[in-house]
Amino acid sequence: MRRWRMICAGFAALVMAGGAAMAAPDSGASVALSRIERGQYEISVVGSTAAPRSVCIADPAILLQMQHPGVSCARFVMADGPDGTTVSYRCASGGHGRTVVTITTPRSFDIDTQGIAGGAPFDLNYQGRRVGACPARSTASR
Repeated sequence: MRRWRMICAGFAALVMAGGAAMAAPDSGASVALSRIERGQYEISVVGSTAAPRSVCIADPAILLQMQHPGVSCARFVMADGPDGTTVSYRCASGGHGRTVVTITTPRSFDIDTQGIAGGAPFDLNYQGRRVGACPARSTASR
């Protein structure tokens, strides 16, 4: 019986260590997001006829929570590399999501995001492309 407990404890420690390696808390630095050039972007919902949103991106981390803008959320980086990042997040307000940002070029990206916002599910795909510098007095997304 004692041997069985030791085996179970060892297995549990191994599983927990592996999980920590795969989902680390977000330190704010992302290899993929660091490649995105700062500036004014048009962000559109793929397949929608609605006009694109114009967003000044001073901090590309805002792309991780498109359905939870300005909300404090705990993020866990699931994967990060030069061409993309995958982040899972949970907000104090009760919402949560999983976002995949794929970098096409330093001036264009794709976002796939799904989760719960305002008690309702969402599953959206966005495309963003840089259209110029941010206006001098823009503070929208800084």
